[in-house]
Amino acid sequence: MALKLPETASLGYTPTPVELLSRLSKRLEGPDIYIKRDDLTGVGLTGNKVRKLAFLIHDAVQKNADVLITCGGVQSNHARATAVAAARFGLRSHLFLRKNGESTIDGNFFLDKMVGAEITFVNQQEYDRIDEVMHDLAAELAEKGQNAYVIPEGGSNALGALGYIRAAEEIAAWSRREKLRFDAIVCAVGSGGTYAGLLAGKYLCDLPARILGINVCHDAVYFRRKISSLLDGIRTTYLPDLKTDDREIRIIDGFVGKGYGLSRQEEIDIIKLTAEQEGILLDPVYTGKAMLGLQELIRRGEIAEDEKVLFLHSGGIFGLFPKRGLFY
Repeated sequence: MALKLPETASLGYTPTPVELLSRLSKRLEGPDIYIKRDDLTGVGLTGNKVRKLAFLIHDAVQKNADVLITCGGVQSNHARATAVAAARFGLRSHLFLRKNGESTIDGNFFLDKMVGAEITFVNQQEYDRIDEVMHDLAAELAEKGQNAYVIPEGGSNALGALGYIRAAEEIAAWSRREKLRFDAIVCAVGSGGTYAGLLAGKYLCDLPARILGINVCHDAVYFRRKISSLLDGIRTTYLPDLKTDDREIRIIDGFVGKGYGLSRQEEIDIIKLTAEQEGILLDPVYTGKAMLGLQELIRRGEIAEDEKVLFLHSGGIFGLFPKRGLFY
């Protein structure tokens, strides 16, 4: 029986498929690696952010919002998905984008502009207080008679995280149907909402898999604290019977590399290998780093050869294009 969660807007195409990466599994000389294709949730609305936005957009519409405010880097998948979703529902969008130096109109940023998002660039100091900045704009718009709805970075609040409880339901249903038990689920962690939803779903859907998060920014201490807070929010507001154990929050440090959105050669290499072996396109900000993390966990023996692994492909294809010079 499906869990009783708040209503959602109709955004992405779900459930997304699960596929075996047989050739990549052989090349990495480890366990069978399966992939959850959340890159197939749509075209402009591709990726994991769509699951979160389905809950958030419905809430915004119910509250009669006419503009969505959110934030991210210049190549933010979340900002792009929010802008596209806003256009889909006849809303305006205002994006606060963090950048250093000049930004070419490419990738996600190109699509932001294509769908008519209003964009304000901010520096790192401003971004450090971005929640305050976004709410200040919402207050200014309210004085002009406009109703703004603020969505946090990555759509990662308690409501948005419910999207990955739904994904966990899909994984559990697939596992029952195929009679295949996953021992580990691996995902990238950039704002914590996807991981929090998956971990909540592990308990709610009786998934035996350990949930392994590869952080692409900050560190494990930061994300353990953030995810614990998100789980508390889910429990307080939506699912009071949810029981979780913070000791099960498993964030694997060591793969941030040069920093958020910055690429090392080994990250580029694993993206190319995955494309060449499976025809699947990872991205340089999230899933490339996460796949590199999975490769290393296999090499170190932390994921055994006889285990079954599910890798969450959380999208991000448009982030490849501004990085094309690193590939060839």
